[in-house]
Amino acid sequence: MRIRLAVTTLALATALTAGAALPAAAAAVPAAGAPASPTVDDVLRRLPDDVVAGALVRQDGTGASAGPVTADAYVRIGSVTKLFTNTVVLQLVAEHRIGLDTPARKYVPEVLPEAYGDVTVRRLLDHTSGLPKPAPTPGPADGPGWQLRSVTPEDFLRDSFAAAGDVPPAPRTEEQQYNGLNSLVLGLIVEKVTGRSFSAELDRRIIRPLHLAHTALPAADDPTIPSPHAQVRVDGQDVTEQSPYPWAEGGMISTAADLDRFVTALFRGRLLPPAQQKLVFEVPDVPSAADNTNCVGGTACYSLGGLLRHQLPNGEYAWGKTGSRPGWDNGVFATRDLRHRVVYSLNPTGAGNDLPYIRAIVDAALTG
Repeated sequence: MRIRLAVTTLALATALTAGAALPAAAAAVPAAGAPASPTVDDVLRRLPDDVVAGALVRQDGTGASAGPVTADAYVRIGSVTKLFTNTVVLQLVAEHRIGLDTPARKYVPEVLPEAYGDVTVRRLLDHTSGLPKPAPTPGPADGPGWQLRSVTPEDFLRDSFAAAGDVPPAPRTEEQQYNGLNSLVLGLIVEKVTGRSFSAELDRRIIRPLHLAHTALPAADDPTIPSPHAQVRVDGQDVTEQSPYPWAEGGMISTAADLDRFVTALFRGRLLPPAQQKLVFEVPDVPSAADNTNCVGGTACYSLGGLLRHQLPNGEYAWGKTGSRPGWDNGVFATRDLRHRVVYSLNPTGAGNDLPYIRAIVDAALTG
């Protein structure tokens, strides 16, 4: 395996353990005179502002944008990549090449310490593995070029286990804690059982069959992003070019139209046979870990397919995934019957919290 990972910003390092959460409490867009229940257009009309430099939204197949970004722009999708990763793994489960309840260490003994010998593939998929928190990663404070530095998945995992020291593994199956290390292990398992790169498997199994012409996992030495795209800045530094960290956890690039097509195919069962399709929406019946910011109510909210279950204001559940990279906050959500779908990408300035905007967009798009 020759993929290399770049380090994240300090602000986004927590995405490996917490992700980009939707706030628990409903929040209106912070603008004078905003309606109690703003539409997506209402949100976009108030942008850009001091908090969000640009935004694009694709609602039920129709794109719109605000600020210096177009509706067809490429974005770094961050942890939305996990949906692709989990789908590839479930395809291999369907082919009997990966055992869902087989210890992951059977496939990658060089990656997982013996103390985690009972962690199964299922527990990696649904975030009940109890793997330690990721090791610290450099950010802007480390000087120019931080966004281009890299470390291999194996080294990152090794450093994370080393940082945990003698702390015993967290309970397996007893709670759900979102953790990007799970996805790195899953990507390595895919490479081990197929004998091909994870990127090649993505192309062969998802990207080419669905004709996702604007979706890719960039090569390790390619920090560029195709045009059109937003010019994004962090702490005054242009970080539009970045190393494709964090690989199977969050390194992909895509567009709103491609993500819409992928999620539609996933929900309709085009990518998985029936037995594995059921798992896409199966959430473990366990508590959510105390510091797991994404799940409200103290119960697990992530499925084996990598989907986040989000309750809308009308009581209905939507399913999707958030993801962040320096300069981008993204997500894709849909009602399970695909009656409504939304893909969004915001370019936060760092001057404030853009989560109220995200909540307003998702809830407005899916409750109509």
